[in-house]
Amino acid sequence: MSSARDESSAPVADVINHLVDLGKYPILEPGSAGYVSLVEEARRELKEFGYCLLQDFIGTDRIEGLAAEARELAPLAFHNTLTGNAYLTPQDPSLSADHPVNRTDTTALGAVAYDQIPPGAMIRRLYDSQVFLDFVSDVLDRGPLFRYADPLGAMNIAVMKEGDHLRWHFDQTDFVVSLLVEGSEGGEYEVYPLTRSPEEENYERVLSILQGNREGVLTLDIRPGCLVFFEGRYSLHRVTRVSGDQVRLVALFGFDTSEGTVSSDYLRMIRYGRVK
Repeated sequence: MSSARDESSAPVADVINHLVDLGKYPILEPGSAGYVSLVEEARRELKEFGYCLLQDFIGTDRIEGLAAEARELAPLAFHNTLTGNAYLTPQDPSLSADHPVNRTDTTALGAVAYDQIPPGAMIRRLYDSQVFLDFVSDVLDRGPLFRYADPLGAMNIAVMKEGDHLRWHFDQTDFVVSLLVEGSEGGEYEVYPLTRSPEEENYERVLSILQGNREGVLTLDIRPGCLVFFEGRYSLHRVTRVSGDQVRLVALFGFDTSEGTVSSDYLRMIRYGRVK
């Protein structure tokens, strides 16, 4: 098991001891029986279901500290509402109007950019931690991973207030790593595992889900403190509308198998309202 970097930093290592439930998730002991078992089980779940949920990765007595930080940052979020299809691609006029590629819906949410999160914030120190990077690399098993080099999108905090939602969609990346910092009424994470494959788009199945068919759709039990590994390129998923006054806060960690990854100016503009 390897990682992209070897340097260590005492300050960021300290945050692991402070936040992570090390009794349940011994990520400071790579190579130990407990660590190996944890990684193997996470890999098995990812392969079988396309997702893995590590409940209470952040200790239940410690998540409030992260939530308090995120709540203070939430007013900085850039909010946007976008319309598009489930594939995050342009529509295709050569296909019927009811084809999944041509069916559109909205997504509405806010995002706090990486450069708005203070370097001393616990959530940023977790992301910057070599231990965390090593663990994520081991679970995803794609070779060494690197943190995004994007000054805005290396990591961000998704801020979802009443009425916000994510439409049914497939991701354009192979994996997403996230942490639910604070939950809300509504805002349920729904997924149809492995809806399609590299060999078969399964357009009929996708259309059925977009039309409201619930058969095969799962609502994931994601609670505050849960670390989520999700492979969304082949699994259709959404977040239902948030209701009530409590804001849904999710930390999204940017990792890639290539060094120096940055977002396009277009993605920066729609996510953060600026390019730098």
